[in-house]
Amino acid sequence: MILSYKELTVKELSNLCDPSTFGFDTTKELEPLDGIIGQGRAASAMEFGLAIKRVGYNIYVAGMTGTGRSSYSKSIINKIAQGEKTPEDWCYVYNFATPDNPVALNLPTGMGNKLQRDMKRLIKSLKIKVPQAFEGEEYEKQKNNIVKSYQEERSCLLEGFSSYAKQNGFAIKKTEQGILTIPLKDDKPIDEAGFLELKPEERKGIEESSFVVQTKLMDVMKQVKEVEKTASDKLEDLEARIALATVEQPIIELKERYSHHKNVVDYLECVQKDIILNIESFRESNKEVDESIPFPEKIMLKDFTNKYQVNLIVDHRDTVGAPVIFESNPKYHNLIGKIEYESNLGVVTTDFSKIKAGSLHAANGGYIIINMADLMHNPESWEGIKRAIKTNSITIENIHSAAGIVSGGIKPQPIPLNIKVVLIGNGQLYHMLYNYDEDFRKLFKIKADFDMDMSSAEDNIIKYAQFISSYCEKKSLLHFDNTGVAAVVEYSRRLADHKHKLSTRFNDIVEILIEADAWARIDAEEIISSYYVKKAIKEKYYRSNRIEEKLQELIDTGVILISTGERVVGQVNGLSVMDFGDISFGKPSRITAVTYAGEKGIVNIEREVEMSGSIHDKGVLILSGYLGEKFAQEFPMSLSASVCFEQLYDGVEGDSASSTELYALLSSLSEVPIKQFIAVTGSVNQRGEIQPIGGVNQKIEGFFQTCKARGLVGNEGVMIPHQNVVNLMLSDEVLKAVEDGTFHIYAIKDIVEGIELLTDIPAGHSDENGEYTEGTIYQKVQKKLEKYARIMEEIESEVE
Repeated sequence: MILSYKELTVKELSNLCDPSTFGFDTTKELEPLDGIIGQGRAASAMEFGLAIKRVGYNIYVAGMTGTGRSSYSKSIINKIAQGEKTPEDWCYVYNFATPDNPVALNLPTGMGNKLQRDMKRLIKSLKIKVPQAFEGEEYEKQKNNIVKSYQEERSCLLEGFSSYAKQNGFAIKKTEQGILTIPLKDDKPIDEAGFLELKPEERKGIEESSFVVQTKLMDVMKQVKEVEKTASDKLEDLEARIALATVEQPIIELKERYSHHKNVVDYLECVQKDIILNIESFRESNKEVDESIPFPEKIMLKDFTNKYQVNLIVDHRDTVGAPVIFESNPKYHNLIGKIEYESNLGVVTTDFSKIKAGSLHAANGGYIIINMADLMHNPESWEGIKRAIKTNSITIENIHSAAGIVSGGIKPQPIPLNIKVVLIGNGQLYHMLYNYDEDFRKLFKIKADFDMDMSSAEDNIIKYAQFISSYCEKKSLLHFDNTGVAAVVEYSRRLADHKHKLSTRFNDIVEILIEADAWARIDAEEIISSYYVKKAIKEKYYRSNRIEEKLQELIDTGVILISTGERVVGQVNGLSVMDFGDISFGKPSRITAVTYAGEKGIVNIEREVEMSGSIHDKGVLILSGYLGEKFAQEFPMSLSASVCFEQLYDGVEGDSASSTELYALLSSLSEVPIKQFIAVTGSVNQRGEIQPIGGVNQKIEGFFQTCKARGLVGNEGVMIPHQNVVNLMLSDEVLKAVEDGTFHIYAIKDIVEGIELLTDIPAGHSDENGEYTEGTIYQKVQKKLEKYARIMEEIESEVE
C-alpha cells in the first residue's frame, strides 16, 4: 500500500511581498499617512464616544501595548478639542461668613488671572492709602475737634461737680481708682483720725452730706461716660467715613469691571465690608514689627491681607480649545487636588491659599487620558475619579481626613465637573472591571477595542508604506526603498502569525524602522533596503537569544536528550515554545509513553507531580476517549500507561502536544518504532482530528536549528496541523532548506495521517466486526489491548 502525505511546498510556507508591485521606488514619494490603519472598529467607537456628550459615555480604549492605542487616542482627541470652546477659569477665595469653607469662583477664560492681579493691586494700594488717609490734616483736624469737645464737656461736668461738692463741705481728689470725695472742716481736708475725733453729731452730718455728694458724683460720672461714648462714636464714625472714602472707590471700579459676574461682585462687597471692619490693621500696616514680641510668636505672625488674595487654581488664558490632559502619574492628589499644610513650631495650619488643583481641574471642560495600569496601582485614585464622575463635581479633601486619620482643616466648595475620561488598558482588565465593578459599566459605556492585526490587502499595504513614510519624516529617518518596505511587510506578517494579515503592533514595527536606519547610517547609505531591515531583525533577535543558544548547546552536547536519526518505540519529538517576553523560540522535547496491563488508565506524570496546567491535563484525558472509541467497543480497555515529558523541570501547559502523546501511546501499544527525525505538534480531539496550535513558526524553526546543528540528512521535518498552514511565515533559512529538499513540512488533518507518516505503516480500518486489517498499526494496538484484557480477566478469576 502506497502512503501519501501532504508535504508543503516553499510557496505555502510563507507569503513573500513582491516589491515590483509597488508603484513607488522609495517612501519619500508617498503622501504621509493621515489617521490610523487597520483599526476601523476602534476608530469608529472612538469618534462616537467623543461626539456623544452624555453622562456615563466615557471611553475605555482596550488593546495590546504597541497597537497605537495611546498615540491615536491623543491624536484624535487633540484634533477634536482644538475646535471646542475653552472652559472657564476657577479660583478659590476666602469665605468671610464661614472661613472653613473657601468659596469657588468661576470666571470666563483669562479673567481669573486678571482678578488675581486686580486684588493684589487693590490690597497693595490700600496698605499705602489707608495710613495716608488717617495721617492727613483733615482727619487730624476733625479728630482733634471731637477730642477737644469731649474734653471741654468732661471738664465742665467735673468742675460743676467740684463746686457742688465744695458747697456741701467736700473736696474732690483724682486717683487711679477714680474720683474721691474728702470732707472739709474750716476748708481743710479731714483725715480718718481727724474724722474720728469729731463729735458724733458732726460725724453724722458729714456722713449725710457725703451720701448726697456721692449720689451727685454717680450722676455726673454717668454724664461723663455718655459724653465719652458720644465722642467715641464720633471718632468711629469719622474713621468709618475716612475708611469708606478710601476703600469704596477702588472697589466700585472693580465692581464695574466685573459687573457681568455676580459671584465676583458679591465677593467684592464682602471684601469691602471686611476691610472697613479691620481698617485698624491697614492703618498699622506700615509699622515695623515690635521687636519685644518673642521669637516663636513672631514666626506665627501672618500677613493679615492674605485673606484678600485670589488662589487661581485653573488658568486657561493660554489654552486653545478644550484642554487635553494626559495624566502619567494618577495618584489621588495629582488627580483630585490637595490641601497643603504649613507647620510652625509644631502648629499645623492651612487656609484657602494652600488649595492645589489636580489634573481633573485642569481637564475640566475637556478631556483627560489615563493609563489604566497606572491607575490600578492607586485604588484610592480609582475610587476618587469614579466619585467625581458620578457626582459631576470635584471635591478637594485631604485623603487622610477622608480616611479618618486626621481631622480638622478646611472644606473647599466643590467645583462642577464636565469632562470626558478616556482610560487606556488591556482587554482583560476591561472585562474584569465590567464584571466585578458595578460602577464601571455605568460610567464607561464606550469600548474602543484595538485589534492586534488587520487584513494584508493591497490598500492596507500601501497605507503601511505611507506609515513608514510619515514616520521617517517625523523622526528624520532615512527613507526606505520598495524592497525595504516589502521586508517590513513580511516582518509584520510574521508578527501577526498569519500570511494574509499585518500586525498592528506598530511599536515593534517602529523599533525595526529605527534600527534599520541605524545600520544603514553605519554603512553610510542614503536609503534603507531590505538588507538593512533583515539585518535589524536578525541583530535584534541576536541580542536576546542567549538562552536559546544555551539550550541548543545542551542539546548538541547530549545533556538534553533529543534523537533525530533513528526510529524508537513509544518516543516522539514534541515541540514547545518558550516565551521570555522580549523573545520567544521553539525547542524539541522528548515525549515518551510506556504501556502495560492494568486498570489505571493513562497516567500523566506531570500531573501526578503537579507540574502541568489544567489545559494540558484536559488534553491527556482526551486520549482515553480516543482509544476507547477506537479499540474498546467489543471488550473493556484494561490499560495502564504513563506519558512523560522527559527532562522537564519546569511546568507544562497547553494541549499542543496531545497528538504527540497519542502517537507515543499508539507506538508503544503497537510496538512499532516512530521516526525521530520528524517532530510533531498539534492538539487532538476525541475524534482524532488534529486541531491548530500557536507558535507554529517558532516550533518549526526550533527543530530545524537542532537538525541543522547535527547536519541535515534530508529526511528531517515537522508535522503541523493543516489549519496552521495559513500561519506560516518561516525564515529565509528554513525556506531555502525546504527548497533544496533537505527539510520537510507536512500538514496533517487527523491521527491516521500522522501515525502513518511517522511509521510508514497504514493505520488500518475496522470492518463490520470491529476488526482492523492485518499488519496495520491499529490492528497491532487492538491485539495488544485484547492481550491486556485477557491478563486482567485471568487475574480477576484467580482472585475470586
